[in-house]
Amino acid sequence: MSLRLLFLLPAGLPVRSQGESQSDNKQMDNITIRQGETLFLSCSQGDFVTHTAWLNRSSILYAGEDKWSVDPRVNLVTLNQDEFTIKIEDVDLTDEGQYICAVQTSSRPRTTSVHIIVQAIIDRPEGMSAAVGFTDTPPKLQTTNVLSSIERVSSAPVDTWVPPKIVNLSKDLVVNEGSNVTLMCLANGKPEPAITWRMLSPSDDSLSSDSEVLEIPFISRYRAGVYECTASNDIAVDTQTVELTVNYPPSVSDGRDVGVTLGQRGVLQCEADAVPEADFEWYRDDRRIFNGFDGIEIEDSGALSKLTFYNVSEADYGNYTCVAINKLGSANTSIILYVETASVLQMTSSDLKQTAFENDLLEGPGAVQDGNSGTSTVFTPTCLLLIVLLQLFLKF
Repeated sequence: MSLRLLFLLPAGLPVRSQGESQSDNKQMDNITIRQGETLFLSCSQGDFVTHTAWLNRSSILYAGEDKWSVDPRVNLVTLNQDEFTIKIEDVDLTDEGQYICAVQTSSRPRTTSVHIIVQAIIDRPEGMSAAVGFTDTPPKLQTTNVLSSIERVSSAPVDTWVPPKIVNLSKDLVVNEGSNVTLMCLANGKPEPAITWRMLSPSDDSLSSDSEVLEIPFISRYRAGVYECTASNDIAVDTQTVELTVNYPPSVSDGRDVGVTLGQRGVLQCEADAVPEADFEWYRDDRRIFNGFDGIEIEDSGALSKLTFYNVSEADYGNYTCVAINKLGSANTSIILYVETASVLQMTSSDLKQTAFENDLLEGPGAVQDGNSGTSTVFTPTCLLLIVLLQLFLKF
């Protein structure tokens, strides 16, 4: 099914030069076309034309013989001294809007524009040809024939109720924290659909909009997530989503000092919050530590980095620094690996005396209760003295 629109002067009238009273910018009446038809757009050229182009809104479809549109439905039909014709096959609701033929002559430019209205069809009237009097290869027509065909299209029964369809939506965005963000959502439909925005994930009812545009000034990391645009009218609802990623520099959790006994395994951990994820570096004093250095293993997994000692020696004890880095900045924390002795040897003499005194009260002189076996064990003053002396010996 096709419709041909010719912006031609009636037969027999001469083409006026640019210096005459003919208007440089001409607006044609709105044209209605049904969904699925082939639309032919044609405008007159004339003498002294240097450049010519067909545009849809602000997008160039054809500039002379050069195709700018990436839509395979748009193709050149005719380009000569008399006319410039293109066609759009299988017209859809998204093709609705203003079309402009711009002609640049040696003296000054002129334009001819027309607004195309696309409507859906319920049933084709019985007996109507698929091309509304035309084939995909348009015959040479006079203006009177074109107007007659337009009237026939306008009189055909059409469905003026069209479900909403989102036709232009902001793409997924990656921005830095503190930026101003604008999300846009445009939709077609009849009646004209209402547009709303909301933050879908994580859900935040305080961040919403009842217009085509959602503005988020000075965005923070907590506004990152999935945003949903909804277009609705009395017929149906259409929804689409946009994912918004917010980059920010690393922040590192306070390091926890770790005590390890000689010869045992020790692990230092460093956790960083950052987008994009941080890279980790470990240092001992001012010297960087690499994986495998002196039997030390470094394992990075997402936001967490681990520095593992498999056999702690005296030389391993000391202060270590974890640095988290991404393209927006860095952060660091210090962790101390210190000597941890056996728990029984860490008791001071006063602790031992207090324990002995408490047990004397409960069990009587010279006995301490064993919590595991429930039996009493004689704790002589000699044993107590030996333990105290051993503790003092280890300290010095």
